[in-house]
Amino acid sequence: MAATANPHKLAEIAAILGSSVELLPRPADLGEIVEDGDTLEANARLKATAVGNHTGQPAVADDTGLEVAALGGAPGVRSARYAGEHADDADNRARLLAELEGAADRSARFRTVAVVVFPDGRELLAEGMVSGTIAAAPVGDHGFGYDPVFVPDGGQGRTFAEMSADEKNAVSHRGRAFRSLAAQLGL
Repeated sequence: MAATANPHKLAEIAAILGSSVELLPRPADLGEIVEDGDTLEANARLKATAVGNHTGQPAVADDTGLEVAALGGAPGVRSARYAGEHADDADNRARLLAELEGAADRSARFRTVAVVVFPDGRELLAEGMVSGTIAAAPVGDHGFGYDPVFVPDGGQGRTFAEMSADEKNAVSHRGRAFRSLAAQLGL
C-alpha cells in the first residue's frame, strides 16, 4: 500500500520498483495525513504508519527534500510547502529561484528517505541522494516539483525535467532510495 497522494510520485515509485511489487494507491477514505515531522525520516514514517494503521497492510512512504547550499539547506523538509501551505510546484520553484538570484553557489542535493512499515511494527528504511545544481530558469517538460530547475551531477547538463522517466529514475534520489528498499525486501 502506498502512502503518497501524489499521482506523479506514485507512478515514479511504481516504475522504479517494476513488476516485482503491486503498489496499491493510498485509500481515498483516509484523508489528509499531516506531515509535521522535523525530518524527512519522521514524515515518511508518519505517512507509512497512518496508512498501515488504516489498512492493516504493509505500507510504503517516502519524503523528499531539496537542500540548497546557499540557503543553508532550505527548503529541506519543507520543500513541498516552501512557498506556503497552498502553493503549487511553480510557486515553490519561483520562490527558490528568487532567493538564489545572484547567488554564486547554486549547488544542491535531493534526499529521499523511504520506509516500509509492517503490521507487526517492523520497518525498513532506505535513503537516496543525488547532488547537482539549481538552474537559472526552469527547463524541460517532464517530471514534477523541482525537476525543471535541478541539474543532477552526471546528467550531461540537463535538468531532471529534460530527461526521460527511465533516465531520471536511473540516477535520482528516489530511484536510489527505492532500489535500496527493494534490495532489503529481497526483490
